[in-house]
Amino acid sequence: MSNLAPPSSDAQIAQTLLEARRSGQVANADAVVIADAAQAYRVQAAVSEAMGWFADGPARHWKSGGPGREAVLTHAPLPPAGVWASPADARAWPFHWRGIEAEIALRLGQPVDRDHAGRLDQDSARALVDAMTVSIELVDSRWAQALDAPGWHKLCDLQSHGALVLGEWVPWRARDWATQTCELRIGGHEQVFTGTHSLGDPSWLLPQWLRHATRDGAVLPAGTVVTTGTWCGLPLAQAGDEVVVRFPGVGEASVQL
Repeated sequence: MSNLAPPSSDAQIAQTLLEARRSGQVANADAVVIADAAQAYRVQAAVSEAMGWFADGPARHWKSGGPGREAVLTHAPLPPAGVWASPADARAWPFHWRGIEAEIALRLGQPVDRDHAGRLDQDSARALVDAMTVSIELVDSRWAQALDAPGWHKLCDLQSHGALVLGEWVPWRARDWATQTCELRIGGHEQVFTGTHSLGDPSWLLPQWLRHATRDGAVLPAGTVVTTGTWCGLPLAQAGDEVVVRFPGVGEASVQL
């Protein structure tokens, strides 16, 4: 006989996260059991509905990515209140902690529905993108265990999303991503990364993301944005740090914490 606890209900998991968001206090991940990715995505939707984030239509900002092309990618819609143009000031934003992901964000140039998404390959998906920009995702968690929480817990918590900063948009064009450098400065500490995107090409995830985002019949409008995964791992910043990310040839973004 298995000693594993049965999965918690969608409602119980969603309520735990809602209480954490509304109270500003982290929840104990051990208090709920999440069965699989399907349940985590249902909880994402339940929390989003209860918070009223997308009452006016589909999410306009998403995060998507994974550790490699052989992995199942994960996706999360992002609350609009935490999306800011660079240079951003996040000093008044409530964080439990401040992980930094330096990324490239892509923008759709036309609407995409479920039928269209189902027919996409890499080339036809890339043709839907009209612009790109440098983005900084500020990673946070509603779980006390933070990055040590189980994977499905992080997924139902919008994949540990805190806030998103977007730089100036420039026209999308193919680049040699293997030689692309990413310059990161957190406070006084600077690092440079070259060709370190986990998928090799930030646009590689587009077909999977678009099929996921339209799976329930939603039509993504032109202008929908997806940020595509970190180039720098997940270094931690502190309150008071200025974070600056620069991708030569693309642009830069900054946020004051």
